[in-house]
Formats: sequence, structure tokens, C-alpha cells
Amino acid sequence: MKDAKKLKKMKKIAILQSNYIPWKGYFDMINMVDEFVLYDTVQFTKNDWRNRNLIKTQKGLEWITIPVQHTLSQKINETKIFDKKWNKKHFHTLITNYSKSAYFKDYKDTFENYYFQNTEEFLSRINYGFITKINEILNIKTLISRSEDFKIYGEKTEKLIAICKQAGATEYISGPAAKSYLDEKLFQQENIKVTWMDYSGYCEYNQLFPPFEHGVSILDLIFNEGKNATKFMKSF
Repeated sequence: MKDAKKLKKMKKIAILQSNYIPWKGYFDMINMVDEFVLYDTVQFTKNDWRNRNLIKTQKGLEWITIPVQHTLSQKINETKIFDKKWNKKHFHTLITNYSKSAYFKDYKDTFENYYFQNTEEFLSRINYGFITKINEILNIKTLISRSEDFKIYGEKTEKLIAICKQAGATEYISGPAAKSYLDEKLFQQENIKVTWMDYSGYCEYNQLFPPFEHGVSILDLIFNEGKNATKFMKSF
């Protein structure tokens, strides 16, 4: 008989900063783990994915950006919105560019209600709301946590390990961009396996306004493929 004390339940975790209506790869990573931590207790970065994302338009790719107040030192979860009409503007932009997509009508009311009822003043909470709403649409059941609920200490890699240990992780899934700074040896010392996310090999789907572009908001996939959206993702 195996020693029950030596058995440890396998648990996969990912830790990423929150994005505004992220692309499909972001949600694939969420769906691949048991717990996904929104790492919003780090510095807000200007002109990044935190408060903006790309959509397809007849004129090409277009950024839709949540206007925020920011300083050089503030954290993502401290970042506030300064234009309270941003939600109406964004939804109008979605109507303009996606009203002719095959499944827009199926999700119009869901997003219209969410945009117009959104009274949050902090960017981090807005991102969390959209991420959880989209998880529901895609039927993703992963636990979503916030880094502010963990005790974080040390340098870059050590901070990630601290979250992993408190969450009981045995495997950490990371985006490929972290290869430039992540110290895998420190994870090995804690018996935590590091797996690198692979964003290659996505299939194209029915998309308005060619040429095809993978790196746009997940809303593009949802509006164009509806319930078939997950067939064009890698984790389902």
C-alpha cells in the first residue's frame, strides 16, 4: 500500500496580469489550469493589454481602450477609470463592427447589459468582471483568484513561487514571454513543475474583414462562431 502521506494532489496554476477582454490564448491558459491568479498587485504599464485590446474593423485592426488615471508607481488594482462613458462608447464600437457577424445577436443582450450596468471605477475589477463573464459563455470552470489575497515576497520568480506554494500548486503554466526572466531552478527546488504555454497552431475561423488575424479579443471569436467558439481553441 502506498504511503498516503507521500501522495500529493496534482494542481496546475497560472498567474497573469488581468487584461481587458483578452484574446483566445488567455482563456486557453485559464482553461488549462485548476486555479488562475490575476496578478494585479504589480505596476500598471501604459499602452499595454491591461486596459485595451484589439478588434477587427473594415478599416483594419482597431484598439478599444478604457481611459484610466495612472502614475509611474501605481499598481494595476489601484488604477481608476476617468471617463465614466467609456462603457457606452465601447459597446457602440462593438455594434458598429460586429452587428453583421453570425452570432452577434445571440450575445448582444448579454454584453449590452453588462457594459451599461458596469459602474466599477477600478480597472482590475472591470477586467475581472469581463473575464468571469466570458468564462461562463465558454463554460470554463476554473477557479479565479486575485494576487491581493496572497502573501507575496521576494524577487520576480520568488513572488510567483510564493503564490504557487500558498495555492498548493504542483505545476506552474507560464506564458512564453516569461522565459527571459523566470528562474526554473527555483521552481525545481520547491518541486513545482514549469510548463510553457504554446500559442502556435491555432486554426482560422469565420472572421469578418480579411485578412485573418489571431491576436484579437476573444469577443471576435464568440461573435463569429457562437457556441462553436471552443472548437477553435486549444484547451477543449
